[in-house]
Amino acid sequence: MLQKANQTMTRFGYPETLIQTYEHWVVLLRDKQVTLGSLILCSRSDATAFSALSSEAFGELQRVIKQIEHSLTAAFHYEKINYLMLMMSDPNVHFHVIPRYSTPRSACGLTLSDGGWPAVPKLNEAYATTAVERAALCRYIQGYWRLGA
Repeated sequence: MLQKANQTMTRFGYPETLIQTYEHWVVLLRDKQVTLGSLILCSRSDATAFSALSSEAFGELQRVIKQIEHSLTAAFHYEKINYLMLMMSDPNVHFHVIPRYSTPRSACGLTLSDGGWPAVPKLNEAYATTAVERAALCRYIQGYWRLGA
Protein backbone atom coordinates (compact mmCIF):
# COMPACT_ATOMS: atom_id res chain seq x y z
CA MET A 1 0.00 0.00 0.00
CA LEU A 2 1.39 3.40 -0.95
CA GLN A 3 1.76 6.03 1.73
CA LYS A 4 2.22 9.77 1.69
CA ALA A 5 5.73 10.47 0.47
CA ASN A 6 8.08 12.95 2.11
CA GLN A 7 10.11 15.36 -0.04
CA THR A 8 13.16 13.08 -0.28
CA MET A 9 11.13 10.03 -1.25
CA THR A 10 9.54 12.05 -4.05
CA ARG A 11 12.92 13.39 -5.20
CA PHE A 12 14.18 9.82 -5.64
CA GLY A 13 11.20 8.70 -7.70
CA TYR A 14 8.78 7.17 -5.20
CA PRO A 15 6.62 5.21 -5.93
CA GLU A 16 8.11 4.17 -9.30
CA THR A 17 11.51 3.34 -7.77
CA LEU A 18 10.14 1.48 -4.73
CA ILE A 19 11.96 -1.76 -3.95
CA GLN A 20 10.47 -2.43 -0.50
CA THR A 21 8.49 -0.60 2.15
CA TYR A 22 8.69 -1.04 5.92
CA GLU A 23 6.92 0.59 8.83
CA HIS A 24 9.56 3.34 9.20
CA TRP A 25 11.68 3.06 6.03
CA VAL A 26 11.49 2.63 2.28
CA VAL A 27 14.16 1.23 -0.01
CA LEU A 28 14.25 2.91 -3.42
CA LEU A 29 16.34 2.36 -6.51
CA ARG A 30 18.72 5.28 -6.97
CA ASP A 31 17.82 6.89 -10.30
CA LYS A 32 21.47 7.71 -10.95
CA GLN A 33 23.40 4.48 -10.53
CA VAL A 34 26.85 5.15 -9.04
CA THR A 35 27.39 1.41 -9.26
CA LEU A 36 24.90 -1.20 -10.37
CA GLY A 37 22.48 -1.76 -7.50
CA SER A 38 22.77 1.70 -5.93
CA LEU A 39 19.81 2.34 -3.61
CA ILE A 40 18.29 4.99 -1.37
CA LEU A 41 17.34 3.96 2.18
CA CYS A 42 14.90 6.68 3.23
CA SER A 43 13.01 7.33 6.43
CA ARG A 44 9.26 7.58 5.91
CA SER A 45 9.09 10.33 8.54
CA ASP A 46 9.51 14.04 7.97
CA ALA A 47 12.61 14.09 10.20
CA THR A 48 15.51 16.14 8.88
CA ALA A 49 17.99 15.10 11.59
CA PHE A 50 19.15 11.53 12.23
CA SER A 51 18.75 12.05 15.99
CA ALA A 52 15.09 13.03 15.47
CA LEU A 53 14.09 9.52 14.35
CA SER A 54 12.04 7.42 16.74
CA SER A 55 13.56 4.55 18.68
CA GLU A 56 11.26 2.25 16.67
CA ALA A 57 12.81 3.52 13.42
CA PHE A 58 16.29 2.85 14.78
CA GLY A 59 15.20 -0.61 15.88
CA GLU A 60 13.85 -1.46 12.45
CA LEU A 61 16.96 -0.13 10.70
CA GLN A 62 19.04 -3.21 11.54
CA ARG A 63 16.51 -5.52 9.86
CA VAL A 64 16.31 -3.30 6.77
CA ILE A 65 20.11 -3.15 6.44
CA LYS A 66 20.37 -6.94 6.74
CA GLN A 67 17.82 -7.33 3.95
CA ILE A 68 19.58 -4.78 1.75
CA GLU A 69 22.92 -6.51 2.20
CA HIS A 70 21.49 -9.99 1.62
CA SER A 71 19.71 -8.90 -1.55
CA LEU A 72 22.57 -6.89 -3.04
CA THR A 73 25.04 -9.68 -2.26
CA ALA A 74 22.85 -12.17 -4.09
CA ALA A 75 22.15 -9.84 -7.02
CA PHE A 76 25.56 -8.21 -7.56
CA HIS A 77 28.16 -9.99 -5.37
CA TYR A 78 29.55 -6.70 -4.08
CA GLU A 79 32.90 -6.62 -2.26
CA LYS A 80 32.16 -3.67 0.05
CA ILE A 81 29.13 -1.49 0.68
CA ASN A 82 28.99 2.21 1.50
CA TYR A 83 26.15 3.97 3.34
CA LEU A 84 26.40 7.71 2.73
CA MET A 85 24.23 10.14 4.69
CA LEU A 86 24.68 13.42 2.85
CA MET A 87 21.34 15.25 3.30
CA MET A 88 22.54 18.50 1.74
CA SER A 89 19.87 19.06 -0.90
CA ASP A 90 17.36 16.33 0.02
CA PRO A 91 16.22 17.16 3.55
CA ASN A 92 14.68 14.01 5.03
CA VAL A 93 16.82 11.36 6.70
CA HIS A 94 18.21 9.00 4.07
CA PHE A 95 21.28 7.05 3.03
CA HIS A 96 22.77 6.51 -0.39
CA VAL A 97 23.57 2.78 -0.44
CA ILE A 98 26.42 2.10 -2.85
CA PRO A 99 27.57 -1.49 -3.47
CA ARG A 100 31.30 -1.46 -4.32
CA TYR A 101 33.26 -3.80 -6.53
CA SER A 102 36.60 -4.01 -8.32
CA THR A 103 35.24 -5.41 -11.60
CA PRO A 104 32.19 -4.42 -13.71
CA ARG A 105 28.75 -5.83 -12.89
CA SER A 106 25.92 -6.52 -15.35
CA ALA A 107 22.14 -6.85 -15.06
CA CYS A 108 19.10 -5.89 -17.10
CA GLY A 109 21.18 -5.05 -20.17
CA LEU A 110 23.43 -2.66 -18.23
CA THR A 111 27.11 -3.08 -17.38
CA LEU A 112 28.60 -0.59 -14.92
CA SER A 113 32.03 -0.20 -13.37
CA ASP A 114 32.92 1.28 -10.00
CA GLY A 115 34.98 4.27 -11.14
CA GLY A 116 36.00 5.13 -7.60
CA TRP A 117 37.24 1.69 -6.54
CA PRO A 118 38.99 1.29 -4.14
CA ALA A 119 38.56 4.87 -2.92
CA VAL A 120 35.54 7.18 -2.53
CA PRO A 121 32.58 6.50 -4.86
CA LYS A 122 32.33 8.94 -7.76
CA LEU A 123 28.80 10.25 -7.28
CA ASN A 124 29.25 12.83 -10.04
CA GLU A 125 29.89 10.06 -12.61
CA ALA A 126 26.67 8.14 -11.90
CA TYR A 127 24.77 6.63 -14.81
CA ALA A 128 21.35 8.28 -15.30
CA THR A 129 18.91 5.43 -15.88
CA THR A 130 15.89 5.59 -18.17
CA ALA A 131 12.40 4.78 -16.90
CA VAL A 132 12.59 1.38 -18.62
CA GLU A 133 15.97 0.59 -17.04
CA ARG A 134 14.73 1.68 -13.59
CA ALA A 135 11.67 -0.57 -13.85
CA ALA A 136 13.82 -3.53 -14.92
CA LEU A 137 16.36 -2.96 -12.14
CA CYS A 138 13.59 -2.62 -9.53
CA ARG A 139 12.11 -5.96 -10.59
CA TYR A 140 15.55 -7.57 -10.70
CA ILE A 141 16.47 -6.49 -7.17
CA GLN A 142 13.00 -7.31 -5.82
CA GLY A 143 13.54 -10.83 -7.13
CA TYR A 144 16.37 -11.22 -4.61
CA TRP A 145 14.54 -9.60 -1.69
CA ARG A 146 13.97 -11.75 1.36
CA LEU A 147 11.74 -10.25 3.98
CA GLY A 148 12.71 -12.93 6.47
CA ALA A 149 16.44 -12.19 6.22
